[in-house]
Amino acid sequence: MQDVLAEWRPAVDEAIRELLPREVEEAYLGEFFGEPSYAYHAGAMQQALADPIWELLDRGGKRWRAILFLITVDAFGEDPEAYLPYATIPEILHNGTIIVDDVEDEARMRRGEPALHHQHGTDIALNAGNAMYFVPLKVIARNSQELTPAQQLDAYEMLTHELNRTHLGQGMDIYWHNQKAVTVDEPQYFEMCACKTGCLARIVARLAAIVTGQSEDVQRDVARYAEEMSIAFQIGDDILDVEHTLDQAGEFGKEFGNDIREGKKTLMVIRTAEVAPAEDVARLEEVLWAAENTDEEIIEAIEIMQAAGAVEYARERARDLAESARAHLDGLDLEPGPEEQLREFTRFVIQRQA
Repeated sequence: MQDVLAEWRPAVDEAIRELLPREVEEAYLGEFFGEPSYAYHAGAMQQALADPIWELLDRGGKRWRAILFLITVDAFGEDPEAYLPYATIPEILHNGTIIVDDVEDEARMRRGEPALHHQHGTDIALNAGNAMYFVPLKVIARNSQELTPAQQLDAYEMLTHELNRTHLGQGMDIYWHNQKAVTVDEPQYFEMCACKTGCLARIVARLAAIVTGQSEDVQRDVARYAEEMSIAFQIGDDILDVEHTLDQAGEFGKEFGNDIREGKKTLMVIRTAEVAPAEDVARLEEVLWAAENTDEEIIEAIEIMQAAGAVEYARERARDLAESARAHLDGLDLEPGPEEQLREFTRFVIQRQA
């Protein structure tokens, strides 16, 4: 799967450049945003939008959401290269959510460097992140000749619905890590993941089905595949955060124990609260609630979760979700090669090391 990601990434980045050029010119602003009422300031747009956005994109990221879209299109028997512009939609949306999330979480690092609000200021970061929710919607209008009016409407309505649910998930996550006590249960955690992480993956699958003219039943099945696969991805991401050492954390691109520092109520925390001795739960809550944590406190919190068997429990749930995601592909008439890649994606998200 790493080879597939590496093969497609240059094409995805080129498609993003065509939508969001590195160098902002007056002609681009007029063509993309419409003729100005008075006068645009290309230099302002360069520093306030293009520079921070491309700085984040250039730091890395596997572009797996865009590439999953292309593989899904291929699985439907269509030429993925013909649909490259649409692949930029989930990728740009994802990176926009990253910028906003980092401000909300008061994160210090992103992909091995200072988070954008530390690099460019909170005002520029928030504006750039929010712009990335809307810029990709122009892809539908720009390629309207390729879609029927019904497909365009379906795409817009789908994007509006899923993006609204994304903010429900983020709201739950924020509310929980602003509480000292662990009150969330497992079904609520899965719903948060289904909204916050799952909706972007559902956009990938549903958009691929819409633009290639698939039935509503097919759209529903691939959306469920993507949602469960993305929840497995989120659990795997949380496991990576607690298992990496301080040195390895730098390679991963996040601060060591970032989720603990932010007080996040991950599946491992929830499981620990359910099965660990009361004094261990109280200590874990204390560490999660602290404004600042020492490295020793991070290790202590991880050891409490490991002693409760929470890490292995979370890993098993991720495997279950990945298996369930694959089952949603069983009844679909997909091309064999890309179908196997879709199945491999569900293994990749829980086996990856970074």
